[in-house]
Amino acid sequence: MALEWLKNKFNDVSNSVKTEVAKIRNRSFLEGVVAGCVVVAYADGVVKPEEKQKLMGFLRTSEVLSVFDTNQVIATFEKFAQQFEFDTGIGEANALQAVGKLKSQPSEARLLVRVCCIVGTADGDFDDKEKAAVRRICQELGLPPADFDL
Repeated sequence: MALEWLKNKFNDVSNSVKTEVAKIRNRSFLEGVVAGCVVVAYADGVVKPEEKQKLMGFLRTSEVLSVFDTNQVIATFEKFAQQFEFDTGIGEANALQAVGKLKSQPSEARLLVRVCCIVGTADGDFDDKEKAAVRRICQELGLPPADFDL
């Protein structure tokens, strides 16, 4: 019985550590995705509820990001959104800096761009301003916009 308890305790601690390591390892991906989506959401000057819902839906279903608490995701979104509301130029510069941290991780960078495209189409209209925002994200990541039909 004591051995079983010890084994269960070890498994609990092990799973907890794995989750914390995953959070640390994927923090830059979380920030990059959220920052990129904020750039796209603010491209036309208005963040629509549909755009927020698409982003949250992706974050809930993403295997990589599911380790993050929804409140943490919302806080990250609000952090970047507040910077845009204060000053669009500063907000975009800070968001693109977070995006740029994924430049050396091509698969994560490509996924980030695809998520940004999905968020851009959330309201049914992927307009020229939103496409231009995704092209700036591609440029920051060193990815050809043509790969994403932009």
